[in-house]
Amino acid sequence: MSDTSAEAAPRALAAGFGRLIVLVYVVFAVSAGVRAVFQVVTKFGDAPVSFTLSAIAALIYLVAAIAIIRGAGALALLAVGVEMAGVLAVGALSFAVPGWFPEPSVWSHFGSGYGYVPLVLPAVGLVYLFKRRKA
Repeated sequence: MSDTSAEAAPRALAAGFGRLIVLVYVVFAVSAGVRAVFQVVTKFGDAPVSFTLSAIAALIYLVAAIAIIRGAGALALLAVGVEMAGVLAVGALSFAVPGWFPEPSVWSHFGSGYGYVPLVLPAVGLVYLFKRRKA
């Protein structure tokens, strides 16, 4: 008698390409988080909006990574959707009202300081999550 439960179970969100997405989210959560904590502790008064947004971005990256690892598709979609909205809004505002961002945040100028990964990551994440949801 063979065990077919493994064959019938859907693949975890963090399997395959999902592992790479989780890895990038974890790297960005750590890098943005450490940078934000340092900036908040040492020079918060210089750019409170930028530093707060970077801390929020780090938290969203962490939530997205954990949600994908745990297979919580709805939470992952919510986190990545909020991330996409954030990077688009902050990216546009950082060009439109540069005085609000005397120091860049992770999402300033659509993530140009991070090689535009903050703009590409949620797009890739949303496509991946929607494809997995349909599968």
